[in-house]
Amino acid sequence: MRFKLRAKRSLSFPQGNNHVGIDPPIQKANAAFLARCLCSEAFASIKRAIAAALACCAPAAALAQAYPVKPVRLIVGFAPGGPNDIVARGLAQKLSEQTGQQFIVENRPGANTAVATEMVARAQPDGYIVMFVSPGHATNPSLMKLNFDSIRDFSFVTQVADAQNILVVHPSLPVRSVKELIAFAKARPGEINYGSSGSGSTGHLSTELFQLMTGTKLVHVPYKGVGPALIDVLAGQITMTFGAVPGVLPYARSGRLRVLGVTGAKRISVLPELPTVAEAGVPGYEATLWFGVLAPAGVPMPIVNRLHGVLTRALQSQDMKDRLTAEGAEPIGNTPQEFQAFIKNEIERWAVVVKASGMKAE
Repeated sequence: MRFKLRAKRSLSFPQGNNHVGIDPPIQKANAAFLARCLCSEAFASIKRAIAAALACCAPAAALAQAYPVKPVRLIVGFAPGGPNDIVARGLAQKLSEQTGQQFIVENRPGANTAVATEMVARAQPDGYIVMFVSPGHATNPSLMKLNFDSIRDFSFVTQVADAQNILVVHPSLPVRSVKELIAFAKARPGEINYGSSGSGSTGHLSTELFQLMTGTKLVHVPYKGVGPALIDVLAGQITMTFGAVPGVLPYARSGRLRVLGVTGAKRISVLPELPTVAEAGVPGYEATLWFGVLAPAGVPMPIVNRLHGVLTRALQSQDMKDRLTAEGAEPIGNTPQEFQAFIKNEIERWAVVVKASGMKAE
């Protein structure tokens, strides 16, 4: 910022110490007076700039303290009933209790969450429309042409949780471990089919990564949701799937499905005896189902920080931890900067898998 120094009236003083009638002390006083006149407008401009900055900050800070003053829409890019929707509704209930304002879950399924994400990207950046996101936010840039940028067009709040899927097969398949499955599949390339909740879904990506790392060739059968895929595995119409913990667990315990491993880096508490896929024969394998919250780009940082605060408090509550454990998930609650860095890494990581496998959204 530049300031122009200008006196309000023309002032002239005699120059030189020997000018008749002007004593040196008077000259010195006049010079000081002139300097004060010249600087006064600059000081006034600085004061006005500081006051303007404080005026801008004060309402934002006050707004953040009061936020939310009306219901908040929590957008979910899937139909009701799946893991994303279940966790989002539990979180919305907790946030409503903490803030005294309703957090309303709004389902907008379509295009592996891209429909909902575009809607949020174009929303007013005031903190009253936020989105519950999952891996589709990081994989869609490699799978389809988007009308938004998955990083630039959003304000990141926090990663809510990290969840896992379970590799399950129909009991008729003569395998009892991941190593046996790999050997069986390698001997029969293109004969074993697997189901997922759709092209680009976590189940689809998990299996594509599995094939790349094991050198197997499986046939993808996409469904419109996790439920239909699981039903067909139970019926023996398809051979295997990577299913969400809540849906798989009852059938695994009853023996109607055979579980071979979990997809994360560590075992889950609800099935502690079940090894990870990495432990069971595919070193380095990891494919998790994560959840997070973001908002449109341009939401004032004090509001982002306020939302981050209520979210992390909700995740620290025992009932929310219990709810997440039941879903095979673990609470995270990282910073906005950490969550953004995580998303960038996920975009880069899955771009490699998508390119190598030739995956495309259908």
